[in-house]
Amino acid sequence: MKMPAAESAILNQRQALLDELGSFLPAQRVISDVASLRTYDCDALTAYRQLPMVVVLPDDVEEVSKIMAICHRRGIKVVARGAGTSVSGGALPLEDCVLLAMARFNKILDIDYDNRCLTTQSGVTNLALSEAVADRGFYYAPDPSSQIACTIGGNVAENSGGVHCLKYGMTTNNLLGIEVVMVDGSIIQLGGKHLDAEGYDLLGLLTGSEGLLAVVTEVTVRILPVPETARAMLIGFDDIEVAGQLVGNIIGHGIIPAGLEMMDKFIIKATEDFCHAGYPLDAEALVIVELDGPTVEVDHLVEKVVMLANDAGASSVKVSSSEQERLTFWLGRKSAFPAVGRLSPDYFCMDGTIPRNQLPLVLKRLAEMSEQYQLGVTNVFHAGDGNLHPLIMYDANKPGELVRAEEFGADILKLCVEVGGVLTGEHGVGVEKRDLMSVMFDEGDLDQQMRVKCAFDAEGRLNPGKVFPTLHRCAELGEMHVHNGELPFPGLPRF
Repeated sequence: MKMPAAESAILNQRQALLDELGSFLPAQRVISDVASLRTYDCDALTAYRQLPMVVVLPDDVEEVSKIMAICHRRGIKVVARGAGTSVSGGALPLEDCVLLAMARFNKILDIDYDNRCLTTQSGVTNLALSEAVADRGFYYAPDPSSQIACTIGGNVAENSGGVHCLKYGMTTNNLLGIEVVMVDGSIIQLGGKHLDAEGYDLLGLLTGSEGLLAVVTEVTVRILPVPETARAMLIGFDDIEVAGQLVGNIIGHGIIPAGLEMMDKFIIKATEDFCHAGYPLDAEALVIVELDGPTVEVDHLVEKVVMLANDAGASSVKVSSSEQERLTFWLGRKSAFPAVGRLSPDYFCMDGTIPRNQLPLVLKRLAEMSEQYQLGVTNVFHAGDGNLHPLIMYDANKPGELVRAEEFGADILKLCVEVGGVLTGEHGVGVEKRDLMSVMFDEGDLDQQMRVKCAFDAEGRLNPGKVFPTLHRCAELGEMHVHNGELPFPGLPRF
């Protein structure tokens, strides 16, 4: 049977692309067979899957530049991928895209202790940065729960935080410079080892841009001296809403902990069974507080927090007595997601941010929603900055549960906006929150954001289908606002 002309043309174009990529990349770094492509069909948001057209694994920035230039000339879409730990679908490919896998960008290039900074390729893991400078008493402050796997390039793309972001800030607060490759293959440097740069803050603009504006290949971050003393506290409560009130009381008394986290009863037991961190199993909620700095200051603040906890009616208070015990306290918190994964066939990890004083109300509403949707929800989150991570537990093999879980998640994010918060704190919008952007932004707001996208990527070929619920052609923005009539993911392929 003769192949239809349109299908034949597509196959010919694909083969021409493979031939051109193969002219400078070894065969093992150009992946096109279906079995191998399945490795890349999703990120950590596993409910949605899509095979890319081809995967390439570049070795250096010159290869990235060539790949981008080829795709630009041929009109081919590009999706960059780090470790694939995104839980918002940020690295979900398209069937007609080149997936740019940055795993081989795994070298730390320079450590400058005099200027307290480190320069690294974008595929190096977050934790590896701290490990590289630990022997000199330094570390890299942002520490997402996935830090053992997530890459610094992905951290820049999503503006990742972590359990210590309350005091030390997000990625953007610890970033000094980046090297990026633009959609046409041009290579530019933004920032550097210096503390500030002239002109527009393009470094800030690209941080958190979710791969829609450029591909990050190199990163320079600040490193900090390890604090003289750090002590962690486990504070148990019989009521989760009262635990939420303690969070506001600590900040209200002028205390800024290095970390201020909260966990509910279900996840306390799940993590204790998983890693035996010494959590109080009789508590309905657990607040983890870490204080660091000079020893005399830390001792004073520990006393103040113990007093506040007792005044709030804490059922238990435990203070770490050694560095190993402090790390064990945190091991439980950082093991929360895999611990839940052992107990539920599937779960959505949500990500929204609210004002701290709304914590008691929001936690109450989450419990009510759980009853409404007949799905379990457990809470573990960065309480200090109001960044919630409710885990919605479901079984995708049971008819209707995935849809209910999606609707439950959407209502959680709408609630965050309703109480004065935002749709995301550190996971990004991706495809997960894309269709909720109009809950927070009106059409004018979104058009202005799309104009920024157009300035970097006029044809919309970098990580398309993410962030924006409705796309306009760049030439039409500011004129007719004509919808292009076609959403990039009209029906997300589900697993």
